[in-house]
Amino acid sequence: KTRTPPPAPPRRSRPVAPPTAGPVVPQPRLDQILEPAAFRHPRANREAALGASVVAFEFKRARRRNIGFMVGPEGLVVSAPNWVPLSEVDAAVQSKAPWILKKLGDASDRRRRMDEARIEWRDGASFPFLGENVIVVLDPRHASAGAVLNTAGEALPGVARHMLHVGLPHTASEAQIRDAVQAWLMRQATRIFTERLDHFAAQLGVRWTRLLLSNAGTRWGTAHSDGRIRLHWRLVHFRMAVIDYVVAHELSHLRVMDHSPRFWETVATVVPDYARLRGQLREEPLPPW
Repeated sequence: KTRTPPPAPPRRSRPVAPPTAGPVVPQPRLDQILEPAAFRHPRANREAALGASVVAFEFKRARRRNIGFMVGPEGLVVSAPNWVPLSEVDAAVQSKAPWILKKLGDASDRRRRMDEARIEWRDGASFPFLGENVIVVLDPRHASAGAVLNTAGEALPGVARHMLHVGLPHTASEAQIRDAVQAWLMRQATRIFTERLDHFAAQLGVRWTRLLLSNAGTRWGTAHSDGRIRLHWRLVHFRMAVIDYVVAHELSHLRVMDHSPRFWETVATVVPDYARLRGQLREEPLPPW
């Protein structure tokens, strides 16, 4: 008979040594991984932590009755009377945190869009004219005319259909190209503004006497009681509807020389949707020149 071998004895398992315990490293929080947004005024002399953002602002003492806040292109400026303690100023900044962060964010987005719209003055550059992009084409054949606009391009989606043939050689510098385009735009501004001034003056029953082109940094236009109208030449970057609002705005001042309700009623008689156009004028960034 075949013998069945006895079963093998079970193997004894060796005890496994526990892993060596190292130092416990705490996991960083999300707010420690993400760098907080920072808004710093170039002349900042005070700082505040508003939520997840750090705001360095310019603080000034001024002759006023209360604490004032202003968000401009450079950042936040806080003004307070001499008798207000700094602790009260800091508390006021904290109470205005949502408004401050929104305004600073809007200003940051506007600067970013302006940087993206910055023009490199060369052959093939583009710039806005009456709300549409125009492509620069260096064309020495138009040297006598300075620049000629060609509007015969096909209206393809996302492709500019206007081309400005600038009478310069292909070796022209950026400054030469920019100056030639600016000269052309200023000629167009004089022509367009004159036409729109005549159009709205007749509707408003006023008489303008002289058009002056402006390069002011903060005003799109001004009106004088003697009928002189000053308009910023770069308005020609905007759509005609926006230009019409500014023209009607200044001509309305020849009837009402303030911004009272009667003034806005006068503007509305010729430009009913002036509020929407006014907002576009404020929000749409122009390329740095």
